[in-house]
Amino acid sequence: MTRRFTRQAGGAEPRAGTAVGDLVHELAALLERAGIPDARAEARDMVAIVTGQSRFWPSAHSDAAVADRVVDLARTVAARRASGMPFAYAVGCAPFRHLTLRVDERVLIPRQETEVLVDLVLRHGPPAEAGGTVADVCTGSGAIALALADEWRYDLIIATDVAADAIELARENAAQLNARESTPIEFRVGDLLAPLRGERLDVLVANPPYIAFDEIADLPRSVRDWEPVHALLSAANGLDATRRIIRGADRLVSSGGLLALEVDASRALQVAELLSASGAWSDVRVHLDLAGRDRFVLATRA
Repeated sequence: MTRRFTRQAGGAEPRAGTAVGDLVHELAALLERAGIPDARAEARDMVAIVTGQSRFWPSAHSDAAVADRVVDLARTVAARRASGMPFAYAVGCAPFRHLTLRVDERVLIPRQETEVLVDLVLRHGPPAEAGGTVADVCTGSGAIALALADEWRYDLIIATDVAADAIELARENAAQLNARESTPIEFRVGDLLAPLRGERLDVLVANPPYIAFDEIADLPRSVRDWEPVHALLSAANGLDATRRIIRGADRLVSSGGLLALEVDASRALQVAELLSASGAWSDVRVHLDLAGRDRFVLATRA
């Protein structure tokens, strides 16, 4: 049975509420019936997010009362998740490094593995005191650009995406995080490198689409049924977007500048060979993701 509470503070009217522990139990039961793995953990995280608390708060405050409007929101979020919607879309946010980003079906959900790409740029790009100009191509939610602005000091970051609605969401994230106070960020709509014409860059980082058409069926349903297809698929071989970036990057990146790409693990060596064969790049290296797979290719402009 769900417990009901009333609370008074500072002479306010009594307010009914549901116990945190009971709400977690209710949401977990709904998720379990829908076949969601780790249903109880997800239910706790949902309650933490809708109440604006840390993920550990629901376990430590199981008897605390939750206002009816928050309970209704939690139930709505759980119903979305039970329908198969990815957790991040259901709750409307996702963690990325030190940030919490708004996400919805306009953009890919930021992956933990992509945090490694940010690490690589920080490690191999220009030192903080050098400033410089960075371009984040296929920015989506703005995760890479905003993380770089949060953790380093650049003169300018240019974030681009072919989808205007993705750029709209990235701008919302920048406004929410006050990113422009540390490093200026310009958001531009356009296909791959087109919005960068005429720029001179110290770093070009990209997480472009890299799934081949015949690989879409192998993706988890939560990905192929919900995330934007244009941000996943890249022609029959999965390399079209990456090839186009490589073809134009040498005209944008200054000598000694960095190109950093996230790629499909099965095609990382092929991408490295393309860069080496172009003659425009030196120190071409493949780096591993958190699972030990070839995932990132870095190169220095000769």
